[in-house]
Amino acid sequence: MTNANIMRMSELCVPTLKEDPTDAEIASHKLLLRAGMIRKTASGVYTFLPLGQKVLAKVESIVREEMDASGAQEILMPVLQPAELWEESGRLNDYGPELMRLVDRHDREFCLGPTHEELITALVRNELRSYKELPLTLYQIQVKFRDEIRPRFGLLRSREFIMKDAYSFHASQESLQKTYDDMSAAYGRICDRMDMDYRPVEADSGQIGGSVTCEFMALAEAGEAELVHCACGWAANAEAGDCLARPTVYDVPAMEKVATPGVHTIAELAAFLDIPESSTVKALSGKNDAGDLVVLFIPGDHELNELKAERVAGGFTLLTDEDMEAFGLHKGSMGPVGLPEAARVIAARSLQAVPKWVVGANEDGYHYVGAQLGVDFKVDEWADLCIVQPGDSCPKCGLPLEGARGIEVSQVFQLGDKYSKAMGATFMAEDGSEQPFLMGCYGVGVSRTMAAIVEQHNDENGIAWPFSVAPAHVCVLPLTVGDDEVQPAAEKLAGDLAKLGLEVVIDDRKERAGVKFADADLVGWPLQVVVGKRGLAEGKVEIKHRKTGARRDISLMALTDAVAFAQRNTKVWGSEVDLFGGLFA
Repeated sequence: MTNANIMRMSELCVPTLKEDPTDAEIASHKLLLRAGMIRKTASGVYTFLPLGQKVLAKVESIVREEMDASGAQEILMPVLQPAELWEESGRLNDYGPELMRLVDRHDREFCLGPTHEELITALVRNELRSYKELPLTLYQIQVKFRDEIRPRFGLLRSREFIMKDAYSFHASQESLQKTYDDMSAAYGRICDRMDMDYRPVEADSGQIGGSVTCEFMALAEAGEAELVHCACGWAANAEAGDCLARPTVYDVPAMEKVATPGVHTIAELAAFLDIPESSTVKALSGKNDAGDLVVLFIPGDHELNELKAERVAGGFTLLTDEDMEAFGLHKGSMGPVGLPEAARVIAARSLQAVPKWVVGANEDGYHYVGAQLGVDFKVDEWADLCIVQPGDSCPKCGLPLEGARGIEVSQVFQLGDKYSKAMGATFMAEDGSEQPFLMGCYGVGVSRTMAAIVEQHNDENGIAWPFSVAPAHVCVLPLTVGDDEVQPAAEKLAGDLAKLGLEVVIDDRKERAGVKFADADLVGWPLQVVVGKRGLAEGKVEIKHRKTGARRDISLMALTDAVAFAQRNTKVWGSEVDLFGGLFA
């Protein structure tokens, strides 16, 4: 009888590659291709080969288990969505060119869903009528589409991807908060079960919307997001976190106008005056929605966060060179002294602690040093305007922040009534009134999580899968295929390990030992067991822990006993991250 827990390399489709593909830039993209787990079909579109599909299914299984445990119920919505639903929500044009659109033979417009807020809201508005049916959380694991301008980094930024999205519906904010907290806890467990180094971080809601959101970021140099974090536990996406910059003071007795010929940038100004950029103040001019002039001032060593500026200044957009000329402003020499009277001045809160500013003099080739706040100029409003960066103060404890890069693997949102109100999705409240549903949204990037795991678990030889998501747990490598002693011993060992519930692959290919070892490391089986004639003579095999590279000889009986013991303890301790670590202690 064939054991379903035993795979054979001679029968598997595992087209490994010796060299890195030329179009792959990051570790996960290179290694998933080289390990024969994915293949590129088109730009940003990938086929999952057998071992890749096994990993993907395990990631999905962990996500599904945590969703089911949280009380969410699984459904499956179509990828193809009527465009009129997106018109109802107001996102059809706002979402942008990343929305894949098509027209059927009847000239009816559709889109390929990058997300499913519209579809789920339309479903629920027709099915739920009373507060007695709430709360309700529905989820799906489905293919999504996004027409990326430049798909890159393999599964991290693709045009077709797999995602788990869940949506909750509530009659009260208290109920929404509870589900939001429960989902956040579930997302932490998902990351823990896949042995990911991650941070929950404050984030921006982006195109999804809502006022409260948190991203779960897997730390990795290949990450597309800049993060800041603190030893106290606070963390944020650099574009969303509160910025508490630490500007420095260039102290002079009084305001002085300094000739600065050819100086137009902060770097040039700091070099000219021989002061740090943190002692300068950067000016950025723009217009609000009404067309009024708004001038923003931020520490010279920081960058403007345009999303924050838009919120503070009513749709703030930077002026063009022509606009600046029309307002009488001088590019590279702007400052708060002598601005047009109609200009509204908004400055970063951290500049409140700087009594004297180094700024432009609103005259080409001149700057002010020692411009005194409240004496030489005034500020109309103080606000958080900057992108937070390493070295800034933690808004929770005040310590300097550290920087990192991260891959967003999941995100939770409180949507409020953004979609329900726009789409007329209401229920009868306890007092008999019609009220819009309060909604939450909770997404896990399943395929990008697979890539994020590889980014964290790899070395120069290949992938080192965590036990929980590995395509198989153990690889048995007989050094001599067909040998009267080695082959039967390898087969028996594979069977014994499979009887313990482990997924086992036996490399029964008629290949050199070096080829088998290289492929085993490349694919990333958590435990490798080498069966050779010399070892068998002593009743032993060699085991290798892929994660650490540790090796040891162990008797055949001791190996199966130790694995069985580890499994029993794993069930007791509730950990599935590294079943084999104890074998090498």
